[in-house]
Amino acid sequence: MITVFMICATLFSTAEIISVTNAPEDDGSLLLVEFDGVMETPDNLIGLLVQRREPDSEEVIWETVIAEALPLESTEIMDGYDPDYPISPMTSYQYRTVVLTADGDSLHSDIFTGAELARGEWFSPSEMPTMIGSALFLGLIFFYFHKAKRGAEFYLRPIAGIEAIDEAIGRATEMGKPILYVPGLSTISDVATIASITILGRVAKKVAEYGTPLLVPNCDPIVFTVCEETVRQGYLEAGRPDAYDNDSVFFLTQSQFAYVAGVNGIMMREKPATNFYLGMFWAESLILAETGALSGAIQIAGTDAVTQLPFFITTCDYTLIGEELYAASAYLGREPKQLGSIKGQDSCKAVMMSFIALGIVLSIIYAITGNESVMFLSRFISL
Repeated sequence: MITVFMICATLFSTAEIISVTNAPEDDGSLLLVEFDGVMETPDNLIGLLVQRREPDSEEVIWETVIAEALPLESTEIMDGYDPDYPISPMTSYQYRTVVLTADGDSLHSDIFTGAELARGEWFSPSEMPTMIGSALFLGLIFFYFHKAKRGAEFYLRPIAGIEAIDEAIGRATEMGKPILYVPGLSTISDVATIASITILGRVAKKVAEYGTPLLVPNCDPIVFTVCEETVRQGYLEAGRPDAYDNDSVFFLTQSQFAYVAGVNGIMMREKPATNFYLGMFWAESLILAETGALSGAIQIAGTDAVTQLPFFITTCDYTLIGEELYAASAYLGREPKQLGSIKGQDSCKAVMMSFIALGIVLSIIYAITGNESVMFLSRFISL
């Protein structure tokens, strides 16, 4: 009898729920369960189960929603992370704990009935810096949109790969050889593919003006359809719809390396003077670019696949790195909205870099002088 009493006393001193509160800054799917005296437990107590039930349900069944080894590292545990046991907002719950002993016994605590209702929050103070940054970004974008539509001239940093596009098309025209354009191997849902198709429209218009043959092999049926319409529209904008060749844009295969083999065969047979590799690429990037380099063509590549950029930089004459691929359409088309978007992004980056530089300077000043006010400003800027 004394042993049972001591075990029960140990249970209530080590696994007593003192509060179940709504988790701050969430969508109403989490509850914070707090215990008393769980940091140090006797050796005979090895595990803690937290059980939950809805008292108003037809079948009042206890569900084990949390299982932890004793002793706990913290006095607080979040309930609702397990997708098998979600928290329903504005639902009343009852809780209890079950302590597992080394002898295989299960010791239940009293039922805790004072749990708060889970409810979502409309505003998260911790996300305030994100909101300020988003407002600043959108403000700059719309400001430069307005200036661009009013005819303002913007300076954009010159990118060698973009400036070389006209030169590469002109070289192919002089040599009387075709241009090969590879729009990547991804689907139409990929941002890099969309950017590539936008550039293809500009290239098609220029090719139509010069009367240069264009070859656009595709490995995705939907991308093939979009590229076909894009090239046809480019010829139409150039005023030469009759010069469009229905065989210039074609579908090869959806198999990755079979497609690469087909493109390499086109390079060796047709000997294009200029190769464009713009879009999303994987392991085939070096095979394509190396074959193009052996054929003696000018090669311009661009992708946001970080792992493939070294191969393009090594084997191609010009490479658009990351977001330069997205900016290429604005550089080529000079449309006001696209220019305003690029200028707004660059301005936002300049503001962020200024804050970072100021924070570094203030941190150095604090390290030298130990002035707390300087450190406060540094922490405020780091937010």
